[in-house]
Amino acid sequence: MPKMKTHKGAAGRFEVTKKGKLKRRRQGHNHILEKKTTKRKRRLNTPTVIHKSDEARIKRLLGVK
Repeated sequence: MPKMKTHKGAAGRFEVTKKGKLKRRRQGHNHILEKKTTKRKRRLNTPTVIHKSDEARIKRLLGVK
């Protein structure tokens, strides 16, 4: 049986925490930042946890149990 390969696009975007949760960057903090408030940009700068419904799909791409 061949080995499962890690999906490199997903590997660059998601990180597995020690407890097995998945971290991701927030959207909207890449460009057009002049019109966004400082408070909003600061909130967008913090990572967040992936929603439970998407977790299984992304873990399969990363090769995580």
